[in-house]
Amino acid sequence: MAVPDGRRDGGDEDAAALFDEEGMELAEEDDIEHSEIPLHLRPLVSAAESGDLNALRLALESFNGNIDEPMEDGDTLLHLTCLYGHLPCVQFLLERGANLEAKDEDGGIPLHDACAGGYTEIAQLIISRASNPERVKRMLETVDTEGDTTPTELADPGTEARRILEEAMAVVSSN
Repeated sequence: MAVPDGRRDGGDEDAAALFDEEGMELAEEDDIEHSEIPLHLRPLVSAAESGDLNALRLALESFNGNIDEPMEDGDTLLHLTCLYGHLPCVQFLLERGANLEAKDEDGGIPLHDACAGGYTEIAQLIISRASNPERVKRMLETVDTEGDTTPTELADPGTEARRILEEAMAVVSSN
């Protein structure tokens, strides 16, 4: 997992010892999961996973890439913030134009991640940000690469998240 307070201060360590020949930071014990993420993306991933809105804002301001650039496992920043349930970060990314329909390597969209985690408010926000009923329907019908899991199927039966998704589908299907 990412270091909660960001990157560690190297202290007395020789800074050159932290990098390999390609410039990739070598993994430390507490940062082993991010060892495959390029250095320039790590501040974004750490901020998105931790839900640190200020860190995410700063990292995104200094980032020269696309807000929808895949980070790890094809996840975008919006996927990560939905997966970890960080509503303020999701709101911020949507205000910055993050793509609601960006697919990860498994074919999932951010709504899949919100539903899998049971994050009702995030699922509601994503549905409300879709620009039209056709887009809402398309998102609700998006299946993973195996072709068998929609966001609604990921929400536990009997939960508020499931009810909201089923209601949204009923509304868009009646149009």
